[in-house]
Amino acid sequence: MEYENSVSKENDSYIEAFATDISTLRELLLKYKEELEYYKSQVEKLTAPPLVEATLIEVLADGRALVKSSSGPILVVNILESIDKSKLKPGASVALNQRGSAIIEVLPRFEDPQVRVFEVIEKPDVTYNDIGGLNEQIEELREVVELPLKNPQIFKVMGVEPPKGVLLYGPPGCGKTLLAKAVACESNATFIRLVASELAQKFIGEGARLVKEVFAIARRKAPSIILIDEIDAIAAKRLDVGTSGEREIHRTLTQLLAEMDGFDPLDNVKIIATTNRIDVLDPAILRPGRFDKIIEIPLPNLRGRYEILKIHTRKMPLSGDVDISELAKLTEGATGADIKAICTEAALYAIKNGRHIIEKKDFIYAIDKVLKKRIRTYAMEGYVSRSENQVRYYL
Repeated sequence: MEYENSVSKENDSYIEAFATDISTLRELLLKYKEELEYYKSQVEKLTAPPLVEATLIEVLADGRALVKSSSGPILVVNILESIDKSKLKPGASVALNQRGSAIIEVLPRFEDPQVRVFEVIEKPDVTYNDIGGLNEQIEELREVVELPLKNPQIFKVMGVEPPKGVLLYGPPGCGKTLLAKAVACESNATFIRLVASELAQKFIGEGARLVKEVFAIARRKAPSIILIDEIDAIAAKRLDVGTSGEREIHRTLTQLLAEMDGFDPLDNVKIIATTNRIDVLDPAILRPGRFDKIIEIPLPNLRGRYEILKIHTRKMPLSGDVDISELAKLTEGATGADIKAICTEAALYAIKNGRHIIEKKDFIYAIDKVLKKRIRTYAMEGYVSRSENQVRYYL
């Protein structure tokens, strides 16, 4: 009896071991089947014939389609039953089988990578509070750009079309691009930024194509704002004579004019352009209907320089002898960029002298260095209350 029990226990242990082995083998079999399916799919992808890209022209009444192949000819092809017919719209990109006899796939919309990089994904951290001395210009810019995007109904009530674009012009360093950054930060619109020189392409038609695609993306992702920095690079006055490169730039400008005021409405697309040379711009781009608002960004006056200095020095550890009002008088003729450079130079001079507090003499040194001896001229013309010797005393 005891012998039979021991044999039974031994058999049970064998059965359990076999069951464990079978379970392990089944798991391995399942794993190998998955790997086999994966490698089969990879082999199918590697051995599958390439597809032919084409553009859909029209869906015919008999269920076939008229397409223009990438190789050139226009073909009449069949449509695979599994394709969603609602996606088959004129201009859609489709894939044909290798023989070119049937549409087997609707391809996603292609966006030129060169155009896609123009879109600003991360908004700038510049707000209107970071801009000094341009309160009137900020108000005008908000009326032209932000108001139509945030409250378009008010223009319908008034029976007028909202402005399409605004041109900012003025000397370099006065805050034109900074204003555009603030608009991008404050609005919830898609922001597309490009420098006009990027539209000047080598090959014929490339610049015009880029302009067309930029506006197509802006319309597709509306509400949106397009910033064209230094627009004078492509919008200079057109002349009868010129090189082939200049003629290509003229073609690009013509496409820009057509997009701004052509057959296709801009709707919720607003345009901001900046330039330092408004005198060289073509009259066609300055007329109402393209740039409805032309805003001058001048050199900051005394009040403006005071506000800019307050903005740039608000986080700086200043000594008690620093008078912002007096510094504003000493920086007569300086741009906003000059004032920012003065603040940076003053901080560097203090660090150079082993101090963690920025004193008045640091600013005097920075003004003298950045403005390149302008203080002497201002003192002679009565712009400042100090003579050159008094200024030199602080150095």
